[in-house]
Amino acid sequence: MARRMIRPRRWSPPALTAPAATGPLRVRQLIPTGGHGPEDVVFDTAGRVITGLADGRIVRIDPDRGDRTVLAETGGRPLGLHARAGGGVLVCDHDRGLLAVGPDGTVEVLVDTVDGEPLTFASNVVEGPDGTIWFTTSTSRWNLDDHLGDVFEHSCTGRLLRRDPDGTVTVLLDDLKFANGLVLTPDGSALLMAETAGYRIRRYGLDGTDTVLVDNLPGFPDNLSIGSDGLLWAGIAAPRDALLDRLLPLPGFLRLLVWNLPEAVRPKAVPVAWVMAFDMTGRVVHDLRADDGGYGFVTSAAEHDGVLVAGSLTRDEIAVVSVA
Repeated sequence: MARRMIRPRRWSPPALTAPAATGPLRVRQLIPTGGHGPEDVVFDTAGRVITGLADGRIVRIDPDRGDRTVLAETGGRPLGLHARAGGGVLVCDHDRGLLAVGPDGTVEVLVDTVDGEPLTFASNVVEGPDGTIWFTTSTSRWNLDDHLGDVFEHSCTGRLLRRDPDGTVTVLLDDLKFANGLVLTPDGSALLMAETAGYRIRRYGLDGTDTVLVDNLPGFPDNLSIGSDGLLWAGIAAPRDALLDRLLPLPGFLRLLVWNLPEAVRPKAVPVAWVMAFDMTGRVVHDLRADDGGYGFVTSAAEHDGVLVAGSLTRDEIAVVSVA
């Protein structure tokens, strides 16, 4: 990646006091997607997995047989997804904004500007029963290929937004630390949102209350999903980096110096496969990790009727994982 100036913001992360993993992550099966980078995985109502690939395709995969169907091509880079009840899919597309894919494969742009500015790095999306759509943007400073620059800079330019059924778009929260995964709680009272660079999951009540559900995570939380088991599942892309944690509270010129070192000696993501699950109080129920190289850089996890799948920004397959 070409070097560029960063504008570091100082932040003092909490001291890591995370409990040990509850068990090893066991990959039962790797299912080819027919492409690269299944960043988010979601289940439709029939128990099939939907994911988006680097070449713009949205594909549906039967996790039992591995059968694969192309639903649409967005013309961009799909990231977070939401399976709609009628067979369509909402898509946060890094290049094109918030999209709606119809059951017939048609692609409609729902939001591509906010307050007159292009919508950048749309990250994840969820829809309510009345057609209200909430979605996140991760950063206004960096793109997907250079996303680690935002984590290093700590730009805090992520946002949580709402699109009303009449098309009105409202910014609900800004100054977020790389806003990412987003779900609606099972009772419909609140949104749960991953702040990847803040090592936490926030709870934003639809009444406007804003609290933290899970704080001081041991890794970088990415996409979220609510399983049929009622748990909140999170892909953990990588463990926290001790050097980065030490640099974040210090004067910004130190981070600038480290950022301009050769890539081989800069902080980087550790290759680990990692998913976590929480109940609605934020209690850890599952903390499953593996560093054997069988899978890695898990950016999403979703559970349906006891089947747990994981997706990755850097792999060509989705992984079927043992829950226990």
